[in-house]
Amino acid sequence: MSNCCGQFVAATCIPLLIQRSIDGTYSFNRSWAEFKVGFNDTRGNYWLGNDLLHQLTKESRYKLWCLVHARSNNVIYEAIYAIFIVGSESTNYTLTVSDYSGNAGDSMSYHNGMMFSTYDRDNDLRVIGNCAQQVPGGFWHRNCYTAGVTMPDFIWYALPSTVRKHLKSASMWLTC
Repeated sequence: MSNCCGQFVAATCIPLLIQRSIDGTYSFNRSWAEFKVGFNDTRGNYWLGNDLLHQLTKESRYKLWCLVHARSNNVIYEAIYAIFIVGSESTNYTLTVSDYSGNAGDSMSYHNGMMFSTYDRDNDLRVIGNCAQQVPGGFWHRNCYTAGVTMPDFIWYALPSTVRKHLKSASMWLTC
């Protein structure tokens, strides 16, 4: 049996974790080189790696599935994007993301078309300063973010104001 990703599988497509924030620390205040290859820490914060994200998504076979767990009401919200592509390093890992569905609200589309930024490589549109230094945390910053899943005290702006700040956890997954 073939799935949407063109791979031979038994009956299901197993999601692949690409990002996880669980404690709101400075775990994502990392260099370009670290985001390129990926990292994890002893607390469970994790980034798959931009090179691998590009290799996996360059043919637009996967969806992005974001889960944000609100601390205030203990509800897990989801955002699904039917199109999710990460460009190569030569494009500074430019993000293509669109076609939202879910109950979390659309916070990722704000980042569509943006290049990845880190504290040591500023690719955002902010005129003064570097979002990845100021926030701090690497991401596809515009000016700066609405999906702040790699920031300390991470946030998903599209959630209702009573639950959007100080999330308990946030994760992003590739799925078919």
